[in-house]
Amino acid sequence: MFDIDDPDLPDWVKDEAFSSDGYPYKKKLDKDEYEETLEALQIELVKVQSWLGETGKRVISVFEGRDAAGKGGSIGATREYMNPRAARIVALPKPTDTERGQWYYQRYVDHFPTSGEFILFDRSWYNRAGVEPVMGFCTPEQHAHFLEETPSFERMPVKEGIFFFKFWLNIGREMQLKRFHDRRHSKLKAWKLSPMDIASLTKWDDYTEMRDLMLKETHTSHAPWTVVRANDKRRARINVIRTILTELPYTGKDKSVIGELDEAIVGAGFDAVKG
Repeated sequence: MFDIDDPDLPDWVKDEAFSSDGYPYKKKLDKDEYEETLEALQIELVKVQSWLGETGKRVISVFEGRDAAGKGGSIGATREYMNPRAARIVALPKPTDTERGQWYYQRYVDHFPTSGEFILFDRSWYNRAGVEPVMGFCTPEQHAHFLEETPSFERMPVKEGIFFFKFWLNIGREMQLKRFHDRRHSKLKAWKLSPMDIASLTKWDDYTEMRDLMLKETHTSHAPWTVVRANDKRRARINVIRTILTELPYTGKDKSVIGELDEAIVGAGFDAVKG
């Protein structure tokens, strides 16, 4: 049993959170090592932004994952030292009546990058692959249509020359419970816990089913999913940024600074989450 309103976190959650879903590490990345590595990678991101401005290249990075997976923190670490005028975070509210009557992807396309921009989507059109079918906000037919059409939709920006990243941040069930509990009992973080989050507590398996289907149907050669195991937020942020830096052909790239992706926590598509 788990009572989110009980200020005492159950031992079974506390003990299993970090290792949940078979996480391969016993403890967080050392804080000093994390901060030193992150700063070096953020310097490379500043180079990326200069390169985008000089060349007019464009980047889209989509961040998805269960509630409390660490999307906002990864986005924040990526954009922290980039000029916010050209590195924009897009986190759209629920659609208006007008938007509900539009082509489904339209309100997202309106935020695609212009010359020299780096756009970070904090959730995206993939709402229709997860929260909408689980919570009954779309019909089964709309969900199926989305899975069929999205690979073709994503081919368009890629063929236009936009660099396109899709990240799924994966966490274990006990880690999600721990993070929800932390939010519920923190005056600083309570705003992060929504009624939708509470409703999702009993729908873990439903979300898992939708995640697996999404990864199977929309992981393509032109728009692959990078799956990052995110029980440790520090390692997750480092590897998200490394993925971006590894793929972008920017001026002044220092491969020795970027380092290697951690294959223990970074994978591709459905193969990275299947049991």
